[in-house]
Amino acid sequence: MVAGHLREKRGYFHIVLSYTDENGKRQTPSKTTGLPVKGNKKRAEAMLMEARQSKELELKKLQEEKEAKENDTPQNPNPQDEAKIPFTTFMLDWLEMMKPNLDKPTYASYSFCIKSKIVVYFDEFFPGLALCDLTPKHIQDYYTYEMKERKVSANTVIHRHANIHKALKYAVKIGLINSNPSDRIERPKKEKFVGSIYNQEELEQLFEVVKGDPIELAVILGAFYGLRRSEVVGLKWNAIDFKQKTITIRHTVTQVTLDGKSQIIQKDRTKTKSSYRSLPLIPPFEELLYRLKAQQEMNRKMCGKGYCNDFREYIYVNEIGELIKPGYITQHFPLVLKKNGLRKIRFHDLRHSCASLLYANGVSLKEIQEWLGHSDIGTTSNIYTHLDYSNKVSSANAILPCYPQTLRAEPIGQ
Repeated sequence: MVAGHLREKRGYFHIVLSYTDENGKRQTPSKTTGLPVKGNKKRAEAMLMEARQSKELELKKLQEEKEAKENDTPQNPNPQDEAKIPFTTFMLDWLEMMKPNLDKPTYASYSFCIKSKIVVYFDEFFPGLALCDLTPKHIQDYYTYEMKERKVSANTVIHRHANIHKALKYAVKIGLINSNPSDRIERPKKEKFVGSIYNQEELEQLFEVVKGDPIELAVILGAFYGLRRSEVVGLKWNAIDFKQKTITIRHTVTQVTLDGKSQIIQKDRTKTKSSYRSLPLIPPFEELLYRLKAQQEMNRKMCGKGYCNDFREYIYVNEIGELIKPGYITQHFPLVLKKNGLRKIRFHDLRHSCASLLYANGVSLKEIQEWLGHSDIGTTSNIYTHLDYSNKVSSANAILPCYPQTLRAEPIGQ
């Protein structure tokens, strides 16, 4: 079987084939399509398919000629030759092997990392590098290149390392290599996340400017309930109990890009078991839901057959019934802030703002963990350690009288 993929190099598409020739050796020839990257992906993909089919016919003919000349049954290839498979080919083969075991968002993440980053780098700088010849320095050089030349964050490189390490661990397991070279590299130090948050006054301004805007529902759910973007878009009407006054987070909608195409993934489950949670339905939000429900009914009548009924169970839909995509929130939110002169933050920072206000009003980290749906309190504590600063100030002021007068002119923080 002839495998292959497209590689972008110097603004043009190149075809990279991968196959075992008639002598049992791995070959990875590369050939330019002559097509510029912009606007030519479908034509390049067609040329790739044609090249693969042509090579398969050529190999089949060569194999038939070889078998015709031989009297005995062809010998099995030396198992050690398998280790001579190019590293990039092995990574692509491993990715395909993992595909059935991964959900789509995870597979999309793996695919983007391996096909668009790892394979592209090694094909350009170390073309044809065999799996058995891969050294820790090759991997270390790749991480250095990503951070210095492409300005990729340390956390992103750590994610790339996770893919490489896992794949090479499998190579060791099946006997292709004796040891995992990624075990002997220095990973970059993980960067500690510090979120940007809105205070109560800024949130009040935000609530005011988004009234009537399509982003209003997302802002309220993000800032008050601390919902993730996938939980906002995934919210369904059956998750709202108007009698018991509760809202249950149990559905998600995510958006992924797979092989250059955007896909919407709907799930009747949350990110983790702890993310499944019930929260109180506050009066202002309940009123907004009633308004949205009435508006949707009116839109359905006005649009008639033109109304999309595929997403009737979802709350967050547009005027013609189409589901609001997660990408819309990410793109539209900063535009609203800029238009109204509000400080720039990410939409996900509303979740951090929610946690900050909860803590400021006496809610414990354990309760915040349950409100946000973190799997363990360690996650909550690591992200919101800075919220403990007020307690540290109180501790400092308590011990201050024990020190000489010169050290306690006035309490700390005043």
